[in-house]
Amino acid sequence: MKLNLDIQRKARIEMLPLIDIVFLLLVFFIYAMLSMAVHRGLPVVLPASSTAKIDKHLVLSVTVKTDGTIYVDKKQVTLKDLAGFLETKTKGSKKPGVLLFADRNLSYQKLFRVLDQIRSAGLSRISLQAEAD
Repeated sequence: MKLNLDIQRKARIEMLPLIDIVFLLLVFFIYAMLSMAVHRGLPVVLPASSTAKIDKHLVLSVTVKTDGTIYVDKKQVTLKDLAGFLETKTKGSKKPGVLLFADRNLSYQKLFRVLDQIRSAGLSRISLQAEAD
């Protein structure tokens, strides 16, 4: 009985493990992009809304805390300097807008003072942010 041990096999690339790795990388990059893209404001307790949605075309984030401190993209700004600061930040932008994160315990009058400063900076696209119920 003669055994033929010199059988030559062609090398081939297995596709199933390659497809698994490609899908794993795809899921990783999608998850990484979603976790980086949405929130640029400082942590405050937002009011709740059942119809809240995020407008991703706005460019600046203004956060107002309960004690009245104001932050523009995590940089502290006084109320009287807010309009000038926003004008310099939005210079050259087409249809600039503001994401306004106001603490739910903030007084109504303080919120309107901030809104007046934003409008005096020439910004009319203001989105009040809320948490979904």
